[in-house]
Amino acid sequence: MGTSEATDALRSIVDEPQLARESLQHLFRSHFFAPIEFCCLSIGNGLVYQQFLITFFIMSSAPIVFLVDNGSLRASATLELRQLAASLMTRMGLTVEAVSLLHSHKIEPAQLAGVPATIVRRRLRELVAAGARDFVILPLFLGPSLALADYLPKLVREVQQAQPAVSVKIAAPLAGHEVAAPDLRLAKMLSDHVRALIHARGWATAKVALVDHGTPALAVNEVRNAVAQQLQELLAKEGWVVKACSMERRAGDEYAFNEPLLEHAGQISELAAGNLVVALFFLLPGRHAGAGGDVAEICDGLIAAGDFAAIATTPLLAQHPLMLELLEDRLRAVL
Repeated sequence: MGTSEATDALRSIVDEPQLARESLQHLFRSHFFAPIEFCCLSIGNGLVYQQFLITFFIMSSAPIVFLVDNGSLRASATLELRQLAASLMTRMGLTVEAVSLLHSHKIEPAQLAGVPATIVRRRLRELVAAGARDFVILPLFLGPSLALADYLPKLVREVQQAQPAVSVKIAAPLAGHEVAAPDLRLAKMLSDHVRALIHARGWATAKVALVDHGTPALAVNEVRNAVAQQLQELLAKEGWVVKACSMERRAGDEYAFNEPLLEHAGQISELAAGNLVVALFFLLPGRHAGAGGDVAEICDGLIAAGDFAAIATTPLLAQHPLMLELLEDRLRAVL
């Protein structure tokens, strides 16, 4: 089966979901030994999202791709992950499933249009038991977090010990493998978001706090700092100052590299007073960067303390059009 047939069928989903459903079911039943369960559902904004729950023996050599985030207990994170997976599947003509490392399987299916979320350990075991052997894990992670360096390889080893024929390739994180020279597209996404926000607010000037979650992994912090430097260079013409901050950090001197914290932005000379843009170095909504989350709460506290005249927050990175291009490049590199 050529990927063009599947891609054409997928592209018809938004306009003619029932026709697309029938076309895809016919297509897969014609080329795979076992049936495919196909679920087509509507989500919040009325767009149609497609997710394949696949149990089959594949005749082609195409792997099953897991688009993997860390996981969240908020349904909005899983729904956006599914949108990304669906768009990538349409773009590349491959099977792409939205799967989390942790947490998301605890979300009530009713919050996910009746389709339960799943996690890597569970989904790998299900598909391997059904006969699938070839997988690619595409991390929706900014840098080389401990989840990618330790936990994910452990899950893969568990599966391969039970079934040695299983092949699992893990793509690079979004920043790439060069910690000191992350993919410039991350800074480009941030610069687009910052410029659009400042212009929309009508601010003559502003200062920029690039904020990530905070991390126990020094390499992830180094990626953030390198991206902050790239962002500073991209915004040099406007003369806007950029300072990297963490939302939170673990206690202990060994994690001091996460300083400064966003909550202390009013005490940071490069940022203090005036208008502040919080450039979110986050990918998906959740309890940290989502509506009413931890970052928003910290910003409210800074305003209440009189540290800034106004604070505005950029959109999440996964909402930028360049994200799909970046994910496609990471995926193609391991196919």
